[in-house]
Amino acid sequence: MTEHKAMYMAMELSAKKWHLCFWAGSAKRKITVDAGNLEGTLETIKLAKRKLGLAADCQVYSCYEAGRDGFWIHRFLTNSGINNQVVDSASIEVNRRQRRQKTDRLDADKLVTMLFRYWELKERGVWKIVKVPSKEQEDDRQLHRDIERLKAERKQHNVRIRSLLVKFGIKVKQPHRCDLSELRDWCGEPLPEDIAGVLIMEQQRLKLVINQIKELEEARDQRIAEPRNDSDRKAEKLIRLKAVGPVSGWCLAKEFFGWREFQNRKQVGGLAGLTGTHYSSGDSTRDQGISKAGNPRVRHLMVELAWTWLRLQPQSELSKWYNERYANSTKRMRRVGIVALARKLLIALWKYVEKDEIPEGAVLNRV
Repeated sequence: MTEHKAMYMAMELSAKKWHLCFWAGSAKRKITVDAGNLEGTLETIKLAKRKLGLAADCQVYSCYEAGRDGFWIHRFLTNSGINNQVVDSASIEVNRRQRRQKTDRLDADKLVTMLFRYWELKERGVWKIVKVPSKEQEDDRQLHRDIERLKAERKQHNVRIRSLLVKFGIKVKQPHRCDLSELRDWCGEPLPEDIAGVLIMEQQRLKLVINQIKELEEARDQRIAEPRNDSDRKAEKLIRLKAVGPVSGWCLAKEFFGWREFQNRKQVGGLAGLTGTHYSSGDSTRDQGISKAGNPRVRHLMVELAWTWLRLQPQSELSKWYNERYANSTKRMRRVGIVALARKLLIALWKYVEKDEIPEGAVLNRV
């Protein structure tokens, strides 16, 4: 038996099965366990150590791809003394052939090979590691995401009610406030019984969603007024800037500035996916546009916030920079410029939150 030799384990997760691939030295072992079977997973790890001739107390390095299961498996492995990494699936190397073999077992085998390269060969660029939030940080992101989901549901109910009514020549501005019993079709007759029943149910769901949105927004505003943690205080600080409202300030604090630590401006732009991707091969050189990697919520929010910034902070240096370069350009170039402004604005907000540097020329809201 080899003393204190490391074992590498890759996990390919699915709804029903977990495919585990172990590697130590030149030997590999593949085992499948039921999804969520924690005791079975630990027993499988002990069995793999014996089969591979390793000491019972040898270090285990593991990894799995970030996905639907989230981070609870990472916390379970870490609490069990296993050094685990959650990997960004988009950064994993793949065969570029159109018809390549792909199975969970092959994916696990590929992962464990890359895990070995990451730890033993020190190839830190072999993939991208996902920063795992704490339970509190993960829970802190739920409120605004629920509001976002409910607003999408509100839109669905509104569209559904309007679509049913337009078939009878009826148009309404506020479906949740209209009295369905008073509605008449194009010839003045009441709506058919089944259609009226469907409309009533849709209207009830719509009213419920609107009330839930109102409750969550009130809870968000209360936490901004009376901060409970560091991310709440950063949200309150952001909305002191004119053009930054409760929605954008809260989202930026919870998704970005509240729990991520940035070393430089490149990391800020990169995590939002607002950095350019240059392509150069031989005589071919072109700009492929922004990477769109990282947090899509922050990226979309910053583009919208950049337009608002131009309107409400016209005397700021960022607005002047945009107007000098893009204001008189074509429509396409103005859209290109607003993305560049979004990146600059995000970096300026980071400096404001972390270093108290107010963006040059920006105005604060009146208290």
